Amino acid sequence: MLIALYFINMISFIDANLSHLTVHKAGNKALNENLALSEHPIELTDPILEGLLKQYFLKPFEKSNEIFRFWHPSSDNNLNEVFHFASLIFDNPDCFHEQTKHIAAHLYDISSHPKIKSGELYFAFFNNLPLEGEQNSVIGIFKSESKESYITVHQMKKDFDIHYQEEAINIKKLDKGCLIFNSEKEEGYKVAVIDQTNKSEAVYWVDDFLKLKIRNDNFNQTQNTLSVYKSFVTDKMDEVFDISNADKIDLLNRSIKYFKEKDSFDLDEFSNVVIANEQGIEMFKSFKKEYEETFESPIADSYAISDAAVKKQSRIFRKVLKLDKNFHIYIHGNNELIEKGYDNSRNMNYYKVYFTEEQ
Repeated sequence: MLIALYFINMISFIDANLSHLTVHKAGNKALNENLALSEHPIELTDPILEGLLKQYFLKPFEKSNEIFRFWHPSSDNNLNEVFHFASLIFDNPDCFHEQTKHIAAHLYDISSHPKIKSGELYFAFFNNLPLEGEQNSVIGIFKSESKESYITVHQMKKDFDIHYQEEAINIKKLDKGCLIFNSEKEEGYKVAVIDQTNKSEAVYWVDDFLKLKIRNDNFNQTQNTLSVYKSFVTDKMDEVFDISNADKIDLLNRSIKYFKEKDSFDLDEFSNVVIANEQGIEMFKSFKKEYEETFESPIADSYAISDAAVKKQSRIFRKVLKLDKNFHIYIHGNNELIEKGYDNSRNMNYYKVYFTEEQ
């Protein structure tokens, strides 16, 4: 299962053109459900329908800045089924429909978990889809697993009539999807992916079907550094240091402050400025190296900081000190203005907070 995510510039679909569309249906092979392959592609003649489909397929990717690459254990990407068939399509878009049958059959073959849901499998070919300053031709693969019922109301002269439609698709809820950009083929293409199910049995979409790995860029370097540092502060420092939760929050705040103020990361500078303790610095560097070896994900000692990654990580850094069920203290800055103590008469811990003005 993939451990981390790589992020890119947001994807805009305003100028994208949907030139090819094919629909198949993939059941669960383990449950003896069928694979239904269409004979012909769908001819799009209604511009309103095309607009709705573009919204359904592409809008979920607008705020998801994830990017991956295809890979194969043998290091030969041509042995990655989706990469192989996608390459054939990019080389000759006229074979689009035929190659989608092979991709659908591949998905059906790996759908062996009993909880994998059957669903329609949409294949789309887009032109003029921008990514990182480039206009790209893009293959989209989307799977619809969830259906909803809808009520429609019709006015008939002075009365109203109510109908319902069973098993319709909500165009605001894409279950699974991926966009394969015709860019950097030698590195495994650029691939954006969506998987809304987020369950352990659903990793088949990313790991088994697409076989994706993370692209190593500044966003990932920034994100991984902050993640490793967060784990170090919250889980590792207790083994050596007597450190309060307030001090931990202060250390996390200082790391975010460093990343927000700097354009580039330097391991030694970061360690000296943020940790500022020789023993703690050595522990952190050792902890970072252990992470790199365990997850085979090297983090450079210096790189350009990604502001987008800092913004994302800062949201999950703990800034709240929770005291029983009575108080929450939000710590944003100077930890010298908060003191921890113990009241013997009450047999309880306490925090003393200093401030200039109540707001």
